[in-house]
Amino acid sequence: MSGTFVGMPSFPEAAHAAVGNKTLRGNLRHATHTIRAKRAKAVAELSDWAQLREAGRQIKDHTLRHLDRYLMQLEEAVTAAGGTVHWAADADEANRIVTGLVKATGESEVVKVKSMATQEIGLNEALEAEGIRAYETDLAELIVQLGKDRPSHILVPAIHRNRGEIRDIFRSEMGEWGRPAPDGLTDAPAELAEAARLHLREKFLRAKVGISGANFMVAETGTLVVVESEGNGRMCLTLPETLISVVGIEKIVPTWRDLEVFLQTLPRSSTAERMNPYTSMWTGTTDAETADGPRAFHLVLLDNGRTDTLSDQVGRQALRCIRCSACLNVCPVYERAGGHAYGSVYPGPIGAILSPQLRGTESEIDASLPYASSLCGACYEVCPVAIDIPEVLVHLRERVVEGGTVTRAGNKVVLKPAKGHAAERAAMRAARWAFGHPGALRSGQRLASRSRRFLPRTLPGPGRAWSASRELPAMPAEPFRDWWQRTHGGQEAR
Repeated sequence: MSGTFVGMPSFPEAAHAAVGNKTLRGNLRHATHTIRAKRAKAVAELSDWAQLREAGRQIKDHTLRHLDRYLMQLEEAVTAAGGTVHWAADADEANRIVTGLVKATGESEVVKVKSMATQEIGLNEALEAEGIRAYETDLAELIVQLGKDRPSHILVPAIHRNRGEIRDIFRSEMGEWGRPAPDGLTDAPAELAEAARLHLREKFLRAKVGISGANFMVAETGTLVVVESEGNGRMCLTLPETLISVVGIEKIVPTWRDLEVFLQTLPRSSTAERMNPYTSMWTGTTDAETADGPRAFHLVLLDNGRTDTLSDQVGRQALRCIRCSACLNVCPVYERAGGHAYGSVYPGPIGAILSPQLRGTESEIDASLPYASSLCGACYEVCPVAIDIPEVLVHLRERVVEGGTVTRAGNKVVLKPAKGHAAERAAMRAARWAFGHPGALRSGQRLASRSRRFLPRTLPGPGRAWSASRELPAMPAEPFRDWWQRTHGGQEAR
């Protein structure tokens, strides 16, 4: 996966800089708390939410177990409907396919629906290198693109920007990309939305090529589904003559009936709505000149590490993700550090488990992501497909510290333990030995209790980073074993 932001440091370094930005923290706190409260209210309306969540989990797990069969069924259905399916093993291959398809049309510009997959592979940069300009049409993505910025949230990529900043970006940058911002533009939401609408309308009407992702693909019919809130997706999917959709292979569902579950859980978990304002579905192509929809449709199925992730029995549950971003909105770490600190287009808790699996844990940033969590479990509680993110985080931490066998590009490779974790490995091995020898553990506990007056207030060496922001727990006057024996000794026998 090529989505690592160039030059990004490890998460602790990036987060340290981010928490000092008061404007950023204020923007994130206001936005996440607002979305969080609305989501809780929307979910509470459904008496069968727990059953829907479990149904989503089971549908996703079933599909992943039989992914090969459903992908072949999807290809047959898309082809029968007039589309063309392309298979991309990695980001480079996907970019070559898409740029080749655009160049074959003779066009030099495209309009895009918001797509995490195209961000993941760096498609905009690949198109630019070939002289093709890509215009983002989602409002938040437009803000990010005009501001020469990076997305920081799955659902709201410009969540780190406030209205004043957006106004300034529109004023200074819109003219370089097309229709300039109106004179006297203020930071009123209605005025900002109207400026974006006028700026984008000419692009919608002119573009001959559209590029999208998809929220879901239905294997039995070859139908693709995009849910969105602004209508820009509908414009990109119906007006251009050629439509190219880049979709991760895990986005497939077996049947139309399966959509019923996700079209209830996704909007409530993401935008806190009962249903999305726009749910667009398309199957193949249209031949009529006056009909909506493309006359040429290409589906690029993207692997880019997903098959390798599927081979991990614990980590594969990350592929259930439907990109709702609910886990970001409840995460205390994300709220304070922001999305840029994760060094990936997938920020927050889901990014902390997905990016290291798609990209591997060899780089400094990816090795640090499994530690970008307090393991509070709030992300698991709100996940609409029940991904146990804390479980996967601990699993990946073990991989970073201990190394071991993983799958890379379809081959089994042995990872070496990451640098900088020698003390952690030594501590865990010592703990394992102590717990395996009850007598030694009991003696150590008694020694610690009797010498508690001499224990330091902060930890030495590598432990200093932990105790610098936390108070060490007070050592009790006696171990629990001794207290239990003294107060309850022999009672269980009686």
